[in-house]
Amino acid sequence: MQHTLTFFGVSALAMMALLYLRPELAHEASQLLAPPHKQAPVVVRAPVQAPALSALMTAPAPTPAPRSSPAPAMPAPDEPPILALDEKASKANRKQQEFVTTWLSKRYRVAGDAANMLVSTAYSTAREIKLDPLLILAVMAIESGLNPFAESPVGAQGLMQVMSKIHHEKFQDMGGTKAALNPVANIRVGSLILKEYVKRGGSVEAGLKTYVGAAAFETDQGYGSRVMNEYQKLKLVASGKKVPTVTTPAAPKPVMGEKASQEQIARL
Repeated sequence: MQHTLTFFGVSALAMMALLYLRPELAHEASQLLAPPHKQAPVVVRAPVQAPALSALMTAPAPTPAPRSSPAPAMPAPDEPPILALDEKASKANRKQQEFVTTWLSKRYRVAGDAANMLVSTAYSTAREIKLDPLLILAVMAIESGLNPFAESPVGAQGLMQVMSKIHHEKFQDMGGTKAALNPVANIRVGSLILKEYVKRGGSVEAGLKTYVGAAAFETDQGYGSRVMNEYQKLKLVASGKKVPTVTTPAAPKPVMGEKASQEQIARL
């Protein structure tokens, strides 16, 4: 037994010495002892070709989108459904003001810019206090001929011939009675007075009779008729009709009532 172990030990040393001196034998022995394995397949890649320069310089054609029936337009959530109607009404209103401005400018020989300012103020005031702007303009025309500095001997002032001494409280928010000759202030105060009298009298005719100061008299001596006649002309002009700017001069407006007796109006 001892000789057998000695033999194997000497054989092992001899083998180690051989493998050391012949390394190729060690490589072959390792391949024989290693388990067989599958060889990975070889992938052959096709050569990649670069695109031509002309292809890079040309934008790709857009892909046509599939045709579909257009969806119905839906109004925005915050957009009122009558916006289009409001725009049409606004355009019609501007056109109406242009007609009225041109006609009044020629009829009363007022500069176009000044007439435009008066008409615009009358319309904005009327919209604010809920009164017909053409009625305001008709009263202005008959009272002062669109003269913002007109003043009567009894103290009626401005475009609408307002008695500032009687209606001084209405001028308080506008700087006092000194603003009576301010066109904007005069139109506003005069329009408020006119609306108050129309509401009190129950009709435009009764309101005009009080406005001229004839409420306590049997007749207003034609004042209401002249205002309404001018109003009807303005309505035709505003609708685009041709209305002569020159008419037969009427008799001077009577000075009475509010213009003649401040005490009577103060008690109304």
